[in-house]
Amino acid sequence: MAHSNRIPDALLFITPGCPHCPSVLQALSDMLKEGGIGKLTVVNVAVHPELAEEQGVRSAPWIKLGPYTFTGAMSASELRHWALNVEGGTARYVEYLLKQGGYKMAAAFVAEDTKRLGPLLSIVADPSANLEVRLGVSALLESYAGKDALKDLLQELAVLSRHQDHRVRADACHLLGLTGIEAAKAHLAARINDESSDVREIAKEALEALDN
Repeated sequence: MAHSNRIPDALLFITPGCPHCPSVLQALSDMLKEGGIGKLTVVNVAVHPELAEEQGVRSAPWIKLGPYTFTGAMSASELRHWALNVEGGTARYVEYLLKQGGYKMAAAFVAEDTKRLGPLLSIVADPSANLEVRLGVSALLESYAGKDALKDLLQELAVLSRHQDHRVRADACHLLGLTGIEAAKAHLAARINDESSDVREIAKEALEALDN
């Protein structure tokens, strides 16, 4: 639902009597006129419940903007922000979902395209990131333990295992252990004598896990 010029299309599900649907519809209509979105498709759930079921719509307004899905009230400025960030906004979108308590939506978003795991390492690399977000991202990455999507991040994780912040090194070591591949051992062995006891312990546990 996005074009080569990176202007996204929008899909909106509305229901009769929905208090937030008119304002979202107006905002998206304005964006369509301005060229902020390429196409706007609006579906009335009461008339086409089968289309809502296909998309897994549970409440309205439900908005698909390029690769991103949103539910509930959205301001015109929020919609414009996400329309402008359809490229390179993966980590920001997942962060947004996790702050809203939307882990399942974040997991579904990553499952659609597992290459979206890579950008999430920018959150792992930021020790000042919201704790709930960091925990959510860790859980997302852990859910791919032993799978190619996580194995493909070996080099990025190796770099993070040498990060200046011990919390980032510890998280990276934990994830290196979950890759399940032999090549991770050298990077973990390098952390066995880390200045941080937490990193040393996690590196040791990760190595043991790889040996089992």
